[in-house]
Amino acid sequence: MSVAQIAVRKLASFWRLPGFIKLALLPTWVLLGLARLLVLCLPFQALAPRLGQHVGTCVFIPLIPVHLLGRARLIARLIRTTAQYCPWRANCFAQAIAARVWLKVFGIPYALYFGLCKNATQQLSAHAWVCSGPVFVSGGNSFAQFTVVGTFVSDAAMMGSA
Repeated sequence: MSVAQIAVRKLASFWRLPGFIKLALLPTWVLLGLARLLVLCLPFQALAPRLGQHVGTCVFIPLIPVHLLGRARLIARLIRTTAQYCPWRANCFAQAIAARVWLKVFGIPYALYFGLCKNATQQLSAHAWVCSGPVFVSGGNSFAQFTVVGTFVSDAAMMGSA
């Protein structure tokens, strides 16, 4: 396949994306880069206060109104799509930070989880994921594979639980 054919195919794929994703792709790309830089340069203790309210290790899944489900799903697709086009490694933590930012922008309650598991060679593996109601916005449904060691929730999620 020639470079021109690839470019035409990519452009056609771009035009098929929903308008929200087309508009938010570049800002999200920059956001993923900044999030990756923060993860690499700052200790977790400096990032933690900006992730949401720490609620320990509980599995707290915030309920969201039905009218926000579509937006949460679009944000999930936006994060997945944009992460594919980053020349750097847009790991789960950077994606979780980006998802958290977008969810906060739209006032959608979320919970950001950190989990650990042992792999086949008994080495610890870490993962971060975000969910909002039934929508896994980043990191997929990781509850079965990882033990939750930290949960951060949005202010909107905390107000809904009161």
